[in-house]
Amino acid sequence: MPPVEIYTSPLCGFCHAAKRLLKQKGVAFTEIDIQAQPARRGEMIARAKGGRTVPQIFIGTHHVGGCDDLYALERAGRLDPLLEG
Repeated sequence: MPPVEIYTSPLCGFCHAAKRLLKQKGVAFTEIDIQAQPARRGEMIARAKGGRTVPQIFIGTHHVGGCDDLYALERAGRLDPLLEG
């Protein structure tokens, strides 16, 4: 399984929803809280090609996008293959 990273903020409902889906699927992920680590915001924006909102989700080198994008992959049956690498 490729590494999963998610940039979040503690007050973000979409962040909680994205993490909930990943947990339900048994996916281990690294959470980067940009409120607690504000210096990492620039890293997130660069990796997300300008994306400034949270969550920003990465599976391996693939930029998924945000929560809606993650759930769209799930509905389309494309999330599991991506998680399998």
